[in-house]
Amino acid sequence: MADPQVELANMIANLEAKTGKPLDAWTALARSSGQGKHKWLVDWLKVEHGLGHGYANLVAHKTFASDAGSSEDEALMEAMFAGPKAAMKPVYDKVAAIVSGLDGAEFAPKKGYVSFRRSKQFGLGQPSTKDRFDLGLALKGVEPSGRLEAAGSWNGMVSHRVRIASAEEVDAEVEGWIRQAWDRA
Repeated sequence: MADPQVELANMIANLEAKTGKPLDAWTALARSSGQGKHKWLVDWLKVEHGLGHGYANLVAHKTFASDAGSSEDEALMEAMFAGPKAAMKPVYDKVAAIVSGLDGAEFAPKKGYVSFRRSKQFGLGQPSTKDRFDLGLALKGVEPSGRLEAAGSWNGMVSHRVRIASAEEVDAEVEGWIRQAWDRA
C-alpha cells in the first residue's frame, strides 16, 4: 500500500511541475481570492485557473489548514462532532467499525469529514447536520437505487451517497456498499 505522506509529497511536486507554481504560491493566491469556503475555493481554482479537482482540493485544504497534516487527527474528530452534530457520532462509530475491519483501510480525518482510504480513497463519512450523517462511496458505474443515491454535486471525490439518520440504519446493505467500494480501491 502506498504511503500517504509520499503520495502527498508527490502530488505537491506534481502540482509545481504541471503548473509552474509551488504550493505556497497557490495558497497565497487562494487566500487573496476572497473565497471563504472550501467548495467555493475549489470551484474557483478549477474555473479561473484550470486546476483539476485533486489539485484544487489540495490547495483548498492547505489554504484552510483543514487536512489531516495541518491538525492533529483527534482535534479534527472532536471539532467535527462538537455541538449539535455530536448526535451523529454513534453513526460514525458504527461505520468506522465496518471500515476498520477491512484489510488495509485507513482513516484520514479532514476538517469536516473523514476520508476512508486503501490504495486510494474509497469513501468518506461526514456529519452533515444534527440529524444526518452522509456516507460517500466511490462506486463509479453502479446504478443508484433506494438509499444509494448519486452524489451529484454533493462531493466530487465520491460517486454515491447514503443519507443516514441513526446508527440503526447502518445495516448489512450499507456494509455491503462499503465493502464494494473498498474492493474497488
